[in-house]
Amino acid sequence: MLTFRRSAQGRQDTIALSPHALVIAGWAGRDEAAIRHHIEELAAIGVPPPSSVPVYYRVAAETLTQAPHLTVLGPDSSGEAEPVVLALADGLWLGIGSDHTDRKAETVGIALSKQLCGKPVGAELWRLDEVEAHWDDLVMRSFATIDGERVLYQEGRLSALRHPRDLIARNPDGPDLAPGTVMFGGTLGAIGGIRPAARFEMELEDPVLGRRLAHGYDIVTLPVVA
Repeated sequence: MLTFRRSAQGRQDTIALSPHALVIAGWAGRDEAAIRHHIEELAAIGVPPPSSVPVYYRVAAETLTQAPHLTVLGPDSSGEAEPVVLALADGLWLGIGSDHTDRKAETVGIALSKQLCGKPVGAELWRLDEVEAHWDDLVMRSFATIDGERVLYQEGRLSALRHPRDLIARNPDGPDLAPGTVMFGGTLGAIGGIRPAARFEMELEDPVLGRRLAHGYDIVTLPVVA
């Protein structure tokens, strides 16, 4: 069960729900050069290229979490800040999440790696239709704590990513998201390359309406025992 605080037209409410479907849209950039950069980023750590662009990975909705920490196996995972669209009974809502991924498993199979780690999501939502007109102005960034230092890990405008309506329309499961469906909408390249961290923080800034979504979590690493 996830709990969200929603803001729409100056009003706020709180809802609780158990999502029944999770879709992670990969290679969701608009800029082909940026997509090649991310493909090369992953190729540098042994991850094969995608079968299509964009590509849609189905992941168990039970992996979604709002816990303050995420437990992973081994030191080879990392976070990725992404815009997240939630389909609810009263429409589409926008949040922030992390497609935390086991990079070692990713070299074997991307779909497998998506399933192995929890998917942290923030607790605040905006109505999608309140930001659609200025979607390209939204700024997403993340920070990673590496060797005790908090560093800027990702930063850029959402103009680099496909619009969520475009991603939804291309979804092979249908042109609409059923209520209870969560879709991750792509990520930005990592500044300095993909690497693990002890803590991952992410935010989505709306400079037009002067607001911000944010979420962070600590990474707890379990030892790999043969």
